[in-house]
Formats: sequence, structure tokens, C-alpha cells
Amino acid sequence: MSDEINPDRLYDEAQKLKEAGQIEEFTEALFKIIETHPDHVHTNMALAVFLQRQGKADEAIQHARKVVDVKPNDPFSYIQLSVIYQRCGRIPEAEDAMARASVMRGAPASAGQPETSKHAEQNSGE
Repeated sequence: MSDEINPDRLYDEAQKLKEAGQIEEFTEALFKIIETHPDHVHTNMALAVFLQRQGKADEAIQHARKVVDVKPNDPFSYIQLSVIYQRCGRIPEAEDAMARASVMRGAPASAGQPETSKHAEQNSGE
């Protein structure tokens, strides 16, 4: 695979823009990566964070959900989804995602939460 189309190298180049304080250019570079590599996990994770910070909740959630779709057995994917949901004001969904991450890590779904999310219990068979 050539360097121009390797999503990891493209992502590393985009990170340099971020480190240089060029956030708009960084975000544009991430969107370009997604055009050709829609399943690139790191790019979707970064877009979820930056879109949430820009107040674009639906788009942020879309990218966080994509990470879960690509890595459904990774508890961190659900933790990040939970954080994005929480920051976007979608608390029931945040609780559901955290409960799933807890179960994947072998902890009770209610670990660290006042009570288990009813929505998570109802949708645990999905």
C-alpha cells in the first residue's frame, strides 16, 4: 500500500496539523481520510471528539457509533461512545454504552453507576 492511501500515515500527517494548532486544517484532513477509509477507527474517534466540541452532536455521535460498529468487542469503543453521548446531553444512551463496556470488561453493568440503566437492560439482546 502506498503512503498516499495508507490511512494510518494520513492520520499521522493530520496529527501534525493538530500539534501545530491548525485545528480547522486538522479536521478537514480527517474528513478527507474518511472519504476513502470510512472505517478508520482513529479518524472516527478524533472526529467524534472534535465535532462534539464544535456542538455538532449528531455528527459526533455518528462517528463514535462507527467506532463501535468497526470494533464491537472493544470496551473502549463503548466508553468513548458513552462520553460522547454524555457530552451531547444524551444521558440514557451514555448509561447504556457504559453498561455495555462494563459487561465486556467483566464488571457488573451497574459498576460505578447509581443504578443499571433500564434502557440497557431492555436492549441487552441487540
